[in-house]
Amino acid sequence: MNLSPEWVDILINNGFEAVHWHKIGKPTENDEVIFDWARQNEAIVFTHDLDFGALLKYTHAEGPSVIQVRTQNVTVKHLKNIVITALVNYTEILKTGALIIIDEKKLRIRILPL
Repeated sequence: MNLSPEWVDILINNGFEAVHWHKIGKPTENDEVIFDWARQNEAIVFTHDLDFGALLKYTHAEGPSVIQVRTQNVTVKHLKNIVITALVNYTEILKTGALIIIDEKKLRIRILPL
């Protein structure tokens, strides 16, 4: 819920399946519900929320994969190329379970479970 629904079109136009949470569940739903839905549906969580990385760490979960952006500017225009490049380059790792943390200068990958 903390990233623009604009991302859905960008991701779909670049060959990825995508849906914004507001089309699936309540905007006020807690992170654990989103986390469980993503795991059950083999989806990747794309977020600006640090809680998903913490959930992976404290539950030692093997999924879902999470892409977490850690920038002040989370607009599509600012992050589009970085995010699409990460998705293209690390598709296989994301399928097996990973936390990818993206900022403007670097990308960090942690294989699940943490």
